Amino acid sequence: MEKWKKIAAHIGAYPAALAKWLAVGALIGGIGGVIGSLFHIGVNYATQMRAAHPWILYLLPVLGLIIVGLYRVTKVEGKDTNAVIESVHFGKNVPVLLVPVIFISTVLTHLGGGSAGREGAALQIGGGIGFEAGRLLRLGEKDLPLATLCGMSAVFSALFGTPLTAAIFAMEVISVGVFYYAGLIPCLTAALVGYLVSLLMGVPPTRFAVADPGLDPWTMLLVILLAIGCAVVSILFCRGLQKTGKLAARLLPNPYGRVLVGGALVIVLTLLVGNTNYNGAGMEMVEQAVSGDVEPWAWLWKLLFTAVTIGFGYKGGEIVPSFFVGATFGCVAGSLLGLPPAFAAAIGLSAVFCGVTNCPIASLLIACELFGFSGMPYFLIAIAVSYLLSGYYGLYSTQK
Repeated sequence: MEKWKKIAAHIGAYPAALAKWLAVGALIGGIGGVIGSLFHIGVNYATQMRAAHPWILYLLPVLGLIIVGLYRVTKVEGKDTNAVIESVHFGKNVPVLLVPVIFISTVLTHLGGGSAGREGAALQIGGGIGFEAGRLLRLGEKDLPLATLCGMSAVFSALFGTPLTAAIFAMEVISVGVFYYAGLIPCLTAALVGYLVSLLMGVPPTRFAVADPGLDPWTMLLVILLAIGCAVVSILFCRGLQKTGKLAARLLPNPYGRVLVGGALVIVLTLLVGNTNYNGAGMEMVEQAVSGDVEPWAWLWKLLFTAVTIGFGYKGGEIVPSFFVGATFGCVAGSLLGLPPAFAAAIGLSAVFCGVTNCPIASLLIACELFGFSGMPYFLIAIAVSYLLSGYYGLYSTQK
């Protein structure tokens, strides 16, 4: 009889755990959805302000000084996406002040025309929200990492309108080749709630229309060749950002001086190219790549702009710039190979994203959510090749 009581208690623990994590995921998802939507609105407003008043570009060095000062005053210097990943691995504290600081700093970077994305900030904001919510809910040491992942999923989902990718990416980005299955229900719940909240707040999901060329061996071969090029580009992207950051820190150890020089370099580069296509996140250039109309070296310019912006101390993310780089490279290289430009841009985006994040499942899902599920076989081939050939190069040094 005692044995059966233990079995019944053991079985009864599963519904209790499910209910607990549905509630935690929904709560964090709601908070993350609101803050993620406000973040999206803030970045968009900053971008529109810069477009309406081009002279704001010349304020970028001053805005950089404000960013460095914010980090120094709040004592969150050195805290970035790697710190959030470390929190999941080792239970380290994610400072709650990181949430408003990275929020404001990323908006300021976009306002001034720095080349950065949003999702790196989204992971930090989400991680901070999730960790703090878990702490306030008095979750144990084993549960705090799951709460952190829920926050990451919620804010990423709210920003891009890709809930499946957001849930899987948060679990997959932590360790290369290892999937954090324990987070499936909590992260999916948080991502879906965050997505619904973003829709209610008027944030449109990111979607592109791309025609499926149909399965055939020749197209498959061309996709493999394009994916090989994308793997090389992803390595260049990661190494370019990392080397620039190390070089800038060595030559300019003072962060205030470093950010001043970085802002000046972005201004010079903008004047050199003669347009502002490479300032900000650049999602509009992804749309242009999908339409088949990009400059041959647009991907290289974006890589350079992003390396200078991030490497010299401005804040934001690297993934949207990797979208830009992948889509424009794919459009140009795919056209040379004979692939439809829009389809090649979609392949390039997903393959480079995989190469820089080491997240093949999330890469497949984001390709399908952004471009539709009809091209899944080709996306899968390109992602597999890029994942294999890009090796362990990646944006996040704390990935295991």
